[in-house]
Amino acid sequence: MADTYIDYDAKVQNALRGVVKTVLKETEEDGLMGDHHFYVAFKTQAEGVDIPAHLVSRFPDEMTIVVQHKFWGLKVHPDYFEIGLSFNQKPEHLTIPFAAVVGFVDPSVQFALQFHNESDDDEDFAEEQELDAIVDDVMENMNSNTKTPGVAAASVEGDTNEESVTGGDNIVTLDAFRRK
Repeated sequence: MADTYIDYDAKVQNALRGVVKTVLKETEEDGLMGDHHFYVAFKTQAEGVDIPAHLVSRFPDEMTIVVQHKFWGLKVHPDYFEIGLSFNQKPEHLTIPFAAVVGFVDPSVQFALQFHNESDDDEDFAEEQELDAIVDDVMENMNSNTKTPGVAAASVEGDTNEESVTGGDNIVTLDAFRRK
């Protein structure tokens, strides 16, 4: 096989993270449209992540936030976004670089993106499997009030999604494009 000097995998990941950035930028400008809402999974220890210490202690590796009913101050920058969310009825400010994002789900249209880490060791594979399980749980349990492991509820009591998610999943993973 020929040596390659173009890191296509990294370019595809950056392009797909651009989708997340564009969607969040449109939400910053226009608010959430229709039934759209988002689950954003990110690495809490990644460079540039700035979240309260109590959230890091609860989610030492990875955390998923819900952008739905109660959020404020969404500001999208070239390399990161900022958002205000409530955790246990306490307002918090989060700064999340797009490079730290490992998953993005819009359950209202059954759309999901999943990103992998740079290295392909066993720990990364286990983390990808865990994210797969979280995405599956989110997609399957949209109408239930059960807690999804690793998902931080950041909404006000009584907020529920009345529409159930049915049908096929639109989950894009980079593994679909990799050589086996």
